[in-house]
Amino acid sequence: MAPHLIGETAGVCTSILWTFGSILFTQAGRRIGALSVNAFRIIFGILMLGATHLFAFGAIIPQANPAQFFYMGLSGVVGLTIGDYAYFGALVLIGPRRGVLLMSLAPIFSAISAYCVMGEVLGLWAIIGIAVTLSGVGLVILEREEDSGEVPLSKREKTIGILLGLGGSLGQGIGLVISKYGMIAAANDPSAPLNPLSATLIRMVVAAIFIWIFILTAGKWTNVMESFKDKKGITKTFGGAVTGPFLGVWLSMVAVTYTKAGVAATLISLMPVMIIPVVWILFRQKTSGRGILGAGIAVIGVAILFLR
Repeated sequence: MAPHLIGETAGVCTSILWTFGSILFTQAGRRIGALSVNAFRIIFGILMLGATHLFAFGAIIPQANPAQFFYMGLSGVVGLTIGDYAYFGALVLIGPRRGVLLMSLAPIFSAISAYCVMGEVLGLWAIIGIAVTLSGVGLVILEREEDSGEVPLSKREKTIGILLGLGGSLGQGIGLVISKYGMIAAANDPSAPLNPLSATLIRMVVAAIFIWIFILTAGKWTNVMESFKDKKGITKTFGGAVTGPFLGVWLSMVAVTYTKAGVAATLISLMPVMIIPVVWILFRQKTSGRGILGAGIAVIGVAILFLR
């Protein structure tokens, strides 16, 4: 198989894995809560990534300089502790279809924060891509529940869910830029950036520390540990950890390695479209023509943003 086909296949598989991961995290979150899902799935992710890192490099502790540890840890707190917690909260409140679509805004926040942090200037096509994506997201968010088969929400629930989704995409978008800075700019030799597997492991370990500190200081320990008794919730959380933090992240790195970054990013961002048939088959939640159109427009916007 040609190298570019390997990368493109990996990109599509990443979208598929993350789509099903969102479904699993939604189901788990509705049983044990967003905080418990985030707390346990990151532990599962660390165990799998740590074992893989040990097998690949012969050591569990990544080879990184202090600056890289700092920035990768900071990106873990912003993207995984705060961003993912908000994202899981959105999944629980407004469902996987809208939650996944709101996460398609993460590349926009990445582009904006990259300009602020690393001086990457937004060109005309980047601005057009942002406008197109926002238009598509707006169409889907404004779709009525009776048109999609979803449980009707109050204005307050919908507003909170949308704000959480935006917070999740903001955290992931900014966290990605901090990660890029830590992997490349903070390296002693920018031509030899930190290995993506090592970077991911550092992010997850630091994020896990902050998540569990919050659980202890906020008095949530009893509730979180009690939720571990919910076998179905924990099983779905583990399944989501396999498809998300472990296999999904690994395949996304394969995609970036073997094909152009813009092509890989576009294929990885196909979740808003893939989620439509999945929720219809699993939950009989139909999507109106406006919802399908909005999802398509959002993906086109992301494509413009990365293929400019």
